[in-house]
Amino acid sequence: MAGRVAGIGLVVLALVAGYRALTSDAEPSAGTHPSFLYGRITAVSGTIYEGRLRFGGNQEAFWGDFFNGFRDENPWVDHVPTDGLPRERSDIEIFGVTIWRHERRIDLRRPFMARFGDIARIEAKGRDLTVTLKSGSVAHLDRYSADDFADGLRVWDDRHGVVDLDERKIRSIDLLGPARSGASPSHRLHGTVHTRQGDFTGFLQWDREGAVGLDELEGFTIDGELLSLPFNTIRTLARSSRKSSVATLLDGREIVLSDTRQAGDGHRGIYVDDARYGRVLISWDAFERVDLGAIDDGPGGSGPAYDDFPPGRPLAGIITTRTGRRLAGRLVYDLDESEFIETLDAPYQGVDYTIPFGLVASVVLHGSGEGAAGRARVALHSGEVLQLERSGDLGDGNAGFLIFVDGEHAAYVPWADVERVDFERPREMYPPLVR
Repeated sequence: MAGRVAGIGLVVLALVAGYRALTSDAEPSAGTHPSFLYGRITAVSGTIYEGRLRFGGNQEAFWGDFFNGFRDENPWVDHVPTDGLPRERSDIEIFGVTIWRHERRIDLRRPFMARFGDIARIEAKGRDLTVTLKSGSVAHLDRYSADDFADGLRVWDDRHGVVDLDERKIRSIDLLGPARSGASPSHRLHGTVHTRQGDFTGFLQWDREGAVGLDELEGFTIDGELLSLPFNTIRTLARSSRKSSVATLLDGREIVLSDTRQAGDGHRGIYVDDARYGRVLISWDAFERVDLGAIDDGPGGSGPAYDDFPPGRPLAGIITTRTGRRLAGRLVYDLDESEFIETLDAPYQGVDYTIPFGLVASVVLHGSGEGAAGRARVALHSGEVLQLERSGDLGDGNAGFLIFVDGEHAAYVPWADVERVDFERPREMYPPLVR
């Protein structure tokens, strides 16, 4: 390998310079490709900006990307009897003897996560960050907890140019389809990620950020030089060791990059928008190789547009308890998720699945050995069945279900009492992941 990469530093730098000379993401265009985020920002000063958006400047850029935050309240708690709320216990033991035991109600505040295509408006008022979905549902987030709003955003405005806005300067963001459709400013990353658990194909975000061809992969060469490679100069990336990656360039040359978060230890994982599951996050330990392809090599375009995301509908289905009781109606999963556009989140051996409930047919927690083996059986409407770990939305921290049997009065079923859940199939399915 050393023989193949020795002396190619100048060649790589020339190749990179050539790509940068031919392409630029610095100037606004006459129109915006419909797969890219677009919106109208009202600044605290009253200035209006409108154009293509990218959160954090170099992070979320597409309608299928997720906006994350943390709710400052849980509106569903009032429907649960106080003595029925789940509790957690902590013990102190000495030589196997419990000398102190404390019980308290589990924290029922929940993270918030929604695809940008499902959001109509984001508004900041003091400590409150209000997110209004297309369905009309409103989530109140703690503005000063970790969220994507805190990273600010970049807007490509036809009048003002390219503007970076700090969160303190933003009053509101109205998400819209672009007024004029234009060419894509850069290829969107697409490819197949190979893992020990199988292959995942779709649009990619390397290290949870790199999403377009002009984004760059950074790492140190074997000569100790810090090198930045635009993704559109790379054909494949393979995990070489815990701390390094091997990049195969378009002309067949190989280069080893190491000692940075993007190319080795500390890597935060690869998002893949796989049409079978919605989105998966592949850990560095599970990752083996990714084969990158241009958008035209993918199954069709740059992803869904804003109007491809229908308003969310209430989650509905049937709960079967361990005693055989069956309750049907509108559901609230984990005292949190209440619409089909929201997601079931659970891992399996280094791959975290984020599956919209609109794709999920059923979840079986007990019986047939799943519970005893630490697995839950998740069947999809496609017919595929996943065995996922009893963690995340399938773990003991789940707060249970509310079932609005008659549309108004809610029955509460603790998570420990649930045998299986069969979800109603929504009339409008998850939007296409390609366009």
